[in-house]
Amino acid sequence: MKAEARWVLIGIGTNLERERHVCLALDALEQRFGALEVSRVFESEPVGYRGGHNFYNLVAGFESEIGVAELSAWTKALEHLTGRRPEDPKYGPRRLDLDLLCIGDLDGTFDGVELPRGEILTSAFVLRPLGESFATLRHPRVGQRFDTLWGEFDPGEQRLWPVEFSWRGRRISRPD
Repeated sequence: MKAEARWVLIGIGTNLERERHVCLALDALEQRFGALEVSRVFESEPVGYRGGHNFYNLVAGFESEIGVAELSAWTKALEHLTGRRPEDPKYGPRRLDLDLLCIGDLDGTFDGVELPRGEILTSAFVLRPLGESFATLRHPRVGQRFDTLWGEFDPGEQRLWPVEFSWRGRRISRPD
């Protein structure tokens, strides 16, 4: 029985060689999974540690039949290629951080991956790109649309701002 295609949403973050690593991630995702929907790129201050460079964050989405285990292994392999190691501290500089945010309507732990990712409801750098670019999709656990969740979200001290960014000669992001 063939699996049904479903939306996959991946958070992309980097604070080292930001432009290079965002483009590398988008190139690799498109090459592996085909056409992408991409949010604007947002700059934000580091969370969980001080003194580092600001991050670029965005969300890429695509339809796929791939399973959770294979997708998780693929994202970890790409992170590893850019120098990330399992023993790296949870909070710290990142060449590339790829987070599985949602895969269709999956809700629970699948092959060791918690879906949907908890940061969706707590982190502006995840929820704002989802709310803007994947507005009508619904959070699998709470059932609300991402634009509604962003509209009700209180970012508190979490500051982020959209930046100018081009990928493959096409502007994908601009400031407000």
